[in-house]
Parts: sequence; C-alpha cells; structure tokens
Amino acid sequence: MDETSPVRQWRVPASLPAAKLAGAVLLVALGLLFADGDPVRLVVAALAAATLAGWAVRDLVAPVRLTVAPAGLTVIHGFAGRRLLPWSAIEAIAVDRRPRLGLSSETLEIDAGSSLHLFGRYDLGATPEEVAAELRAVRPNTTG
Repeated sequence: MDETSPVRQWRVPASLPAAKLAGAVLLVALGLLFADGDPVRLVVAALAAATLAGWAVRDLVAPVRLTVAPAGLTVIHGFAGRRLLPWSAIEAIAVDRRPRLGLSSETLEIDAGSSLHLFGRYDLGATPEEVAAELRAVRPNTTG
C-alpha cells in the first residue's frame, strides 16, 4: 500500500448540505414575508442566508473532513484546503464531552502541537468516540 493512500475517510453526511441550502432559502422567504417594506430586515435575512449557503458550499466542495493513511492524518484546513499531519506531529487524540442545555456534546480533538483540530459528529458522519477509537487503533506506536 502507498504511504499516502487513504485507509479510511470521514465526511459530512450527504443530507447536511441540502438541509443548509433549504434553510438558506427559508431565511430569504421569511425575510421577504416579514420585511414589510423595511430593507434592514431583508438585508439581515439575506446575510444570514448567504452565510448558511456558504457553509453548505464548503460541505459540497470539501465533504471529506478527516482521512487516515499510513503517513498520518489529513485534515481540512481553512475553507476547503487540506493539511497532512504526520503521525510524529500528533501529540494526542481525545474526545471532549460537555453537557450543554441538558444534552451532551462530543468533539474529537486532534492535538498536533502547534495546531488543534476539532471535529463534531456532523463533520465526521460518525460519533467522535468511534472515530477516536479507529484512529488510536491505526496509529503507529511511538516511543519517546
């Protein structure tokens, strides 16, 4: 197997960009419905819709958020770029759990020393705990 060929990828669920785009259309429709001649309301609705649509475009352009390969992890970087983190640069793989509004949220944290990469359930299409377990299983043993 090639050093850079992916072993496993995690991506945004296909339904998520569609839901975001539908939400953007709904925001514009609500803005038009409730503007009552006030351009500020329409502009606020349009800006919120544009933000949501931009977020959906990112999901369509770069749906793969995390890839594991023998050389290391490739993570999303910036809007739609990619960054290879060699295994030697990865200091920790952890799951942060926090209670919020009566619910528990989980975030996968990949600590690469000079950078911290965070992924939620909707970034990965799987629970952060499942992904962390897979990453730990394929991570080469390092002695230090």
